[in-house]
Amino acid sequence: MSKSNAPLIEVRDLVKNFGPVIALNGVSLSVNAGEVLCLLGDNGAGKSTLIKTLSGVHKPSQGDFLVDGEKIAFESPRDALNAGIATVYQDLAMIPLMSITRNFFMGREPLKRVGPLKFMDMGFADKVAREEMVRIGIDIRNPQQAVGTLSGGERQCVAIARAVYFGAKVLILDEPTSALGVRQTSMVLKYIFQVRQKGLGVIFITHNVRHAHAVGDRFTVLNRGKTLGTYAKSEIELDDLQNLMAGGRELQDLSAELSGTV
Repeated sequence: MSKSNAPLIEVRDLVKNFGPVIALNGVSLSVNAGEVLCLLGDNGAGKSTLIKTLSGVHKPSQGDFLVDGEKIAFESPRDALNAGIATVYQDLAMIPLMSITRNFFMGREPLKRVGPLKFMDMGFADKVAREEMVRIGIDIRNPQQAVGTLSGGERQCVAIARAVYFGAKVLILDEPTSALGVRQTSMVLKYIFQVRQKGLGVIFITHNVRHAHAVGDRFTVLNRGKTLGTYAKSEIELDDLQNLMAGGRELQDLSAELSGTV
């Protein structure tokens, strides 16, 4: 039974060890319904380990993990999915030569029975895939076209739409804009904003502070497996947020040094 007003998910003092290596060393964060929480950190900050712990791939070594205010312990990624936590990884888990429809329903194909046999209900699946894409402003004329023919931003939106359609309450997005151009990034950020308005919680993992600041409500900064703090958008400026991330100050100093030598 969920507790009223509890965050959709919350972790408190999360620790994850791999033998003698401490990957997470006291991470605390929460995400609420209708909120985009941006998780910021440079390479090696612990973002990947945290994603895999939240999505049921890794079990935490210490700390509390709560869903709707209740402590849980996932045994597998399937447990996380069943709890409404869906993760969209950078590689998108899509097969480029398969159709948009096949990728949209992969592993959850709608079936129809003909006598003793069961077949994928392709008519229904095509209709849903096309409608879900149109809903986010992507008009695919033929949902049977290979998903690899879509742009990177469109493929990201297919993966997010798939998770939303299958009932996700929390979306964990792993660097969804890292390999995209300006126009495709704009498409994905607009869709993240739409998802938030539907009442879902979004954890947007990125090292791009500008992308985070465009859609984020709160920002949690990771550095070497620890949380440096969580800030509402009204509490922190873009430049200050950049400086909290590992390398932010060094990059500013380098920029000043280089500009002085030109």
